[in-house]
Amino acid sequence: MKDQSVSRFWEKYIHKIKDLGVKPAALRWYVRDAELYIKAHSNTKLVNHEPHFVERYLERKGRNTRLEEWQFIQLITALKILFTKMVHVSWGEKFPWDDWIEQAEQLPKAKQKPKNTHELSENEVSYLKESLHKKSKDSKGLFNQVFSQYPQHVENMIKCIRTNHYSKRTEHTYLGWFMRFIAFHHFKDPLELSDKDIAAYLEYLVFKRKVSSSTQALALNSIIFFYKKVIEREVSDDIQFFRSKKPKRLPVVLSKNEVRMLLNEMSNPIWRLMAHLLYGCGMRLMEAVRLRILDVDFDYHQILIRNAKGKKDRVVPIPDKLINSLRDQIKYASELHQDDIKTGFGSVYIPEALSRKYPNAAFELRWQYVFPAMTISADPLSGIRRRHHIHETGLQKNIKSSAERVGILKRVTCHVLRHSFATHLLENGYDIRTVQELLGHADVSTTMIYTHVLNKPGVTVTSPLDMLDV
Repeated sequence: MKDQSVSRFWEKYIHKIKDLGVKPAALRWYVRDAELYIKAHSNTKLVNHEPHFVERYLERKGRNTRLEEWQFIQLITALKILFTKMVHVSWGEKFPWDDWIEQAEQLPKAKQKPKNTHELSENEVSYLKESLHKKSKDSKGLFNQVFSQYPQHVENMIKCIRTNHYSKRTEHTYLGWFMRFIAFHHFKDPLELSDKDIAAYLEYLVFKRKVSSSTQALALNSIIFFYKKVIEREVSDDIQFFRSKKPKRLPVVLSKNEVRMLLNEMSNPIWRLMAHLLYGCGMRLMEAVRLRILDVDFDYHQILIRNAKGKKDRVVPIPDKLINSLRDQIKYASELHQDDIKTGFGSVYIPEALSRKYPNAAFELRWQYVFPAMTISADPLSGIRRRHHIHETGLQKNIKSSAERVGILKRVTCHVLRHSFATHLLENGYDIRTVQELLGHADVSTTMIYTHVLNKPGVTVTSPLDMLDV
């Protein structure tokens, strides 16, 4: 634009801002926000801008920890006027300006939280309600009741869980059991409850709810976590209560022929490759789903599994048969990543501490997931739109349906392939310590369960029925 037209443009822009009741002293800051946005996209005319230009710009600005609520809202308003009152782009009125303003209103809460507490944003509260609601029909109401009465307990528990770098699933589980514990005791303040109250709840789970030993242990761990870690109160290590008897169950294991039939039946190349990894490397379901490109080492023929169960890393070999398939999958993920960058996206979730140390890591190819999701989605906590990893339910359903189609009558799950991996290695003569390392077990006693196939007590005995001539 020529100087005169530029001047008229900004005069009209200022007039539009005044119509909103903005004080004269603040007018120049709205103009400055709009100018900075235009300079950041100097190679593209405003009329040719797309919604993702604004989303990407606001996401980048929102990551600025020094940005206050009012400054972010001012920026959003400045851009809204620019595209709805000045440029009149087709998408201007449909753009979620109000959603961005709601997200901006959470900024001061994150900044002003006391050192010893974690004040939940509205997004976090909503996310927890939704996740708990999926687990139980009455969990949503339970969350409202507990959070309204004891917000500090809930917030401090979440802060402690995240400080210890527990997973989101663990957070939901611990929080759910903690809330049910409070509800059982008629919403009394947990600070007033004793070891006997903990024992009473654990016995109620066994006698009334008929839960398994593992479920009872999970409830105990959740409650003990609150007392020992959150409020730092000593709890007896020997609480007296009736413990649900732990059944001795042997793992379901597929024969080599059943594994062959199952894998050959899977036609979708992505699900097929993931199933091959579960069986060929002994990976857990979420370890395969969360695999990142930088953890696949073709030169050393190995995969580094990071932050696995027990917060441990381990290395597993890549089967030779999967080398080409893995290369093709990473090539596909790379091309998808390049397309995302061209459209203004391209970031991936990485741990918060890592993102602070390496601000650009989220946009680097090596941190992308090997199995990316098909679509861009909004992070339920931050609201940032990015590409997450593929959802695990697709693989679970595919393995189950494939097993049914080939006539395998055993209960086949993703974890059964891991069981089969361990058992078949032992059958092939590998020692128990090697299998323990590949599985990532802390104790060899855990791995010993797979030796039942080798011992076969009584299996080689001839049945007396076979000795009769009937």
